[in-house]
Amino acid sequence: MKHSLTLDDLMMAGIPVVAGLLAAFLSRILLRWLGKHASRTRWSGDDFIVDALRTLVPWGAIAAGVSAAGAVLPLTAPVGRNVNKVLTVVLIFVATLTAARVITGLVRSLAQSRSGVAGSATIFVNITRVVVLAMGFLVMLQTLGISIAPLLTALGVGGLAVALALQDTLANLFAGVHILASKTVQPGDYIRLSSGEEGYVVDINWRNTTVRQLSNNLVIIPNAQLAGTNMTNFNRPEQQMTLIVQVGVGYDSDLDHVERVTTEVVAETMTEITGAVPDHEPAVRFHTFGDSRISFSVILGVGEFSDQYRIKHEFIKRLHKRYRDEGIRIPAPTRTVALQPGGAELLEAGIPHQREATSGR
Repeated sequence: MKHSLTLDDLMMAGIPVVAGLLAAFLSRILLRWLGKHASRTRWSGDDFIVDALRTLVPWGAIAAGVSAAGAVLPLTAPVGRNVNKVLTVVLIFVATLTAARVITGLVRSLAQSRSGVAGSATIFVNITRVVVLAMGFLVMLQTLGISIAPLLTALGVGGLAVALALQDTLANLFAGVHILASKTVQPGDYIRLSSGEEGYVVDINWRNTTVRQLSNNLVIIPNAQLAGTNMTNFNRPEQQMTLIVQVGVGYDSDLDHVERVTTEVVAETMTEITGAVPDHEPAVRFHTFGDSRISFSVILGVGEFSDQYRIKHEFIKRLHKRYRDEGIRIPAPTRTVALQPGGAELLEAGIPHQREATSGR
């Protein structure tokens, strides 16, 4: 030190420290007020930015006050440089944490806005966080005067060994990135695998994909398995889908009347039931002369996969009631069994001997 510390030196150094603490306190109040206003906006990104600034700005004010105090005190050049270096590292550390929080928050917000669901694809969030923290760590080492070239070389060699040891984990990681990048599956989609598992995609992380079944059970599927299996995505290319209900009427029915009544019930169901598509055009298609009935298909519009059960339930109830009111018969399959002479004796002997004739009446 150039000379011994005096009370005046300490008082002069205390002024910038107190000023930094006061600035940090006032900035916290101001940012809390900005946070309330940011929460009222439609964009969620400003919430993450204001929340991150609540940490960065106060610490910056305190570091500036301590740095000014160090400049006032009669410190030697090496001590002054070390103090500034430590303060710089502290600021870099706080800035790195802040940047990681802001960027990951923006990535999560973007994932939610793209997928339209509350859950987000955490694989992108985790990768972003690791990259930002690694860059901040390298900058801190460089600031402290530690060469990062040997470290990068060691990481390269070690990374090769780790990659060979964690082939399955890395396969799941890259499979998850490929799935999200190609937009084959996004959180919120309803999927069905060729192996039989089906449900809503809750999240895609660095190792596996979480699928929530309609029974609220969770199915955990490795990303590599998901990328390598046959899959039906009921949300791509669009969420709306069609539901086909098979119906049959008797041969004595007026098919024009049946078509008109069925079309009215379809239009009523599409308008009144939640999850249906109101602008869906009713479609009735006769296709088969059956044993006891004329069969036809009714095509309904469904908003999403899980709505089909409620819509089908309501449509069948309404159609049955309307058919009963209109006198339209839905015949049950009937079968007439005619025994030939001597058939009774054969049946008593345990030998089946019968002729079956199916009738539509």
